[in-house]
Amino acid sequence: MGTRAVGNHPNLLPKHDRRSVEEQKIDNWLPITASRNGKWWYSAFHNVTAMVGAGVLTLPYAMSELGWGPGIAVMAMSWILTLYTLWQMVEMHEMVPGKRFDRYHELGQYAFGETHGLWIVVPQQLLVEVSLDIVYMITGGKSLKMFHDLICKDSNKCKDMKLSYFIMIFASAQFVLSQLPNFDSIATISLAAALMSICYSTIAWGAAVGKGKEENVDYSLRATTTPGMVFGFLGGLGQLAFSFSSHNVVLEIQASIPSTAEKPSKQAMWKGVVVAYTIVALCYFPVAFVGYWAFGNSVDDDILITLNRPKWLIATANMMVVVHVIGSYQVYAMPVFDMMEMVLVRKMRFSPSWKLRLVSRSLFVAFTMFIGITFPFFGGMIGFFGGFAFAPTSYYVSIPAVRLHFTSIYIRS
Repeated sequence: MGTRAVGNHPNLLPKHDRRSVEEQKIDNWLPITASRNGKWWYSAFHNVTAMVGAGVLTLPYAMSELGWGPGIAVMAMSWILTLYTLWQMVEMHEMVPGKRFDRYHELGQYAFGETHGLWIVVPQQLLVEVSLDIVYMITGGKSLKMFHDLICKDSNKCKDMKLSYFIMIFASAQFVLSQLPNFDSIATISLAAALMSICYSTIAWGAAVGKGKEENVDYSLRATTTPGMVFGFLGGLGQLAFSFSSHNVVLEIQASIPSTAEKPSKQAMWKGVVVAYTIVALCYFPVAFVGYWAFGNSVDDDILITLNRPKWLIATANMMVVVHVIGSYQVYAMPVFDMMEMVLVRKMRFSPSWKLRLVSRSLFVAFTMFIGITFPFFGGMIGFFGGFAFAPTSYYVSIPAVRLHFTSIYIRS
């Protein structure tokens, strides 16, 4: 009788087994661990969507802060170094037999200790992801406004609308899409975003080539004073760091890929990363170098503003930016949703439900919308955030974990 009472139903399990079933239910509900059906091409376009953000349009401006020599060197080194650190993170996802580091902070805790790892990684990761979503909220609104203004430029029927209204229009799409449960469910959106990023990057450098080099183009640094040159150089470095910031979601993306002893997730993930980084190079380098070649230090912080013509092409490019940042917002928001829901369910003991998800995610979207409307110049702080948070999480926070990776390989051998 006692044997029959202990079945598969969680209420009939012994107390020490009951928690594991409850934990499994929570894992099956949380966004990052809910689905492990991802394909290698999901990895490719998730990484493209995460990396080739609207920051690619600021690369000619960053070049104007750095100059030809340092600009080319830093761009090339950033591409190589971040690809190397990304490879290490892909390898470290399952470096401990029988365990997957599904979240960046879990790897941080393994590298730095349970408490220190949490406090070192989580604040920086949240700063990156939340600030990026605010930037994308503003960028989406600005691109919608530019599209509206370009289309209505020669018409008297259109009314002038404030940027705040366009940010709210962009946010309305995010309120709906934020209810999609996990990375697999946003795969189509991410694919569309990746395709749009390739298209508007091509339009940016292609239109610059078509327009040709400006007369009396000046390749000297934008600033003329020594302090201005120093701050401009640091700002350019920060903008480049912002452009290589997808490391903050790479473990979470890999967590969505199935893994077995015969076929670990790192194989599919790395295949997708190689494709993604090839696309990144094809987008970044032409936009940065051709844009700077064409306009020199007179280029705006968004090359589409500098181009301005042909009107229909630039309007199309701006709408492509909107589609792309809709997807980018979701890719960076998903780990934030996971953290929020993990705290609500595991720490505050809320029951997993669609109502909890609706309220918590809507509040996050509302928060980023509010900050975007209140501080529309937030995107101008890209250089600061690039140096303060994007660079540590993309370039060197993972280095202690890399050492642990090689140590574990040495011990096993």
